[in-house]
Amino acid sequence: MAISGYSGFQLVRHALTGHKNWPKAWRDPEPKERYGVIIVGAGGHGLATAYYLAKEHGISNVAVLEKGYLGGGNTGRNTTIVRSNYMMPGNTLFYEKSMQLWEGLSMDLNYNVMFSQRAILNLCHSDAQMDAAAMRGNTMRLNGIDAELLDRNQVREMVPLLDMSDNARFPVYGALCQPRAGTARHDAVAWGYARGADSYGIDIIQNCEVTGFLRDNGRIYGVQTTRGDIRADKVGLAVAGHTSHLAAMAELRLPIESHVLQAFVSEPLKPLIDTVVTFGAGHFYISQSDKGGLVFGGDLDGYNSYAQRGSLPIVEDVISCGLAMMPSLSRLKMLRHWGGVMDMSMDGSPIICKSPIDGLYINGGWCYGGFKATPASGWCFAHTIAQDRPHELNEKFTLSRFERGDQIDEKGAGPVPGHH
Repeated sequence: MAISGYSGFQLVRHALTGHKNWPKAWRDPEPKERYGVIIVGAGGHGLATAYYLAKEHGISNVAVLEKGYLGGGNTGRNTTIVRSNYMMPGNTLFYEKSMQLWEGLSMDLNYNVMFSQRAILNLCHSDAQMDAAAMRGNTMRLNGIDAELLDRNQVREMVPLLDMSDNARFPVYGALCQPRAGTARHDAVAWGYARGADSYGIDIIQNCEVTGFLRDNGRIYGVQTTRGDIRADKVGLAVAGHTSHLAAMAELRLPIESHVLQAFVSEPLKPLIDTVVTFGAGHFYISQSDKGGLVFGGDLDGYNSYAQRGSLPIVEDVISCGLAMMPSLSRLKMLRHWGGVMDMSMDGSPIICKSPIDGLYINGGWCYGGFKATPASGWCFAHTIAQDRPHELNEKFTLSRFERGDQIDEKGAGPVPGHH
């Protein structure tokens, strides 16, 4: 069977109609009065949660509510990097579960998510960073995760465009490489999970904004929306940068701040970079898309915001990092840039748990780790909702860890060893 879900004849027939007669990949239903589970947010995490609720737990009386259009939030506004090079207990095996799901995702969904295992290199610019990379790599290997510590010459061979000269502002000492890491097509991930969830009878309801919660004696039993009240036994939030905003409607205060994270793409080029590279001297990461554009990003804007737009100081900072790493980028034109709203937890790690409010479940606080975690996030959140208890892979991602001081702090160093 073709991964796309169509035979060759069907593809040719649909291609010749100018897209006019293509069958819909999922329905556009009216909301019912009641569901077993409501998931708020039709991005990757929300759709994956709904899919695994049906596939793994037999729960298909589910609605996924989206205030705008499917995949219109951070799922469609990221740099598409997939990796599992985490070191802290709680993160390490969780992200490796996600990597394993990624590796079989196109086959599982019968939909090509364009997952490309092209490796990731985290560059090191000092002996201390090489030591930190070795420690991270050893942790990964002890947990059965692929990791290789590369010397300077091996890095030069893999990425010839790097400034490896004696005059480099930040000399490259080596890199930590995860060969199984890579990229995936962000839109295709949302579409594949949506199509899969719909095939189980799950309702995906777009243009349906949640404006409040239905409560009785402290328990949440549904949501108020722009399309009327909808009741449910359980409500799960998977709304990224708007997690704290929605939780506040339920009188729940979360240890989360919302920030803008920008991403960029250059004009299309012939093949230039066949891997993912991150810059250890600054927060910068780059890869090349299948269309030829260089996709890259950097650090957060330094203020709280819900705006999906960029700012010039970060544009300057990101591009200066890129030019320090690869001077030849200076001749490129930038095609566009955009912003996503990041929900930053206080320790840099996510929250996937039952909330203190009966009937409400939280999936948020993803910081930089959201897209790569999509499969495992949905898989674990579905388990938590269905079983009313966490899976061992997300049992550390509780809200209560902030009260206990039991934080899972990668120091923002998942993508950049030694960078705090």
